[in-house]
Amino acid sequence: MNNIQVKKLMIILAHGLVGWALCGAIIWIGVAVTSMQNTLILHAIGAPIIFGAIASIYFRAFNYTTPLQTAIAFVSVVVFMDFFVVALLIEKSFEMFASLLGTWIPWALIFASTYLTGLFVTKRAETTTVA
Repeated sequence: MNNIQVKKLMIILAHGLVGWALCGAIIWIGVAVTSMQNTLILHAIGAPIIFGAIASIYFRAFNYTTPLQTAIAFVSVVVFMDFFVVALLIEKSFEMFASLLGTWIPWALIFASTYLTGLFVTKRAETTTVA
């Protein structure tokens, strides 16, 4: 892998990490101010909004990957960090993975919002380039 490819990979991963950290902030603040159930609902609403915004920034500024590749990369970062950092290091439990609302629904929504944002932004960029 050459330096340019490494730089591109780092940019994609950095965007995914920023999204994961912002989602973590929703959980951290939510638990401090409301119930876990309300926090998980807020997280399920906030995660696709956060990743949609990050995907929009990524596709406008860099656009190194297709919408599908980007959605897979962003979700992979989130799953990796949730598994290794949250489950193993922080909670020392895999209980979070039993929760549809806590993990599976937000992951699916992150994937969908990233993918759809990528399709929209890249399609729009093609349209404005052609016109």
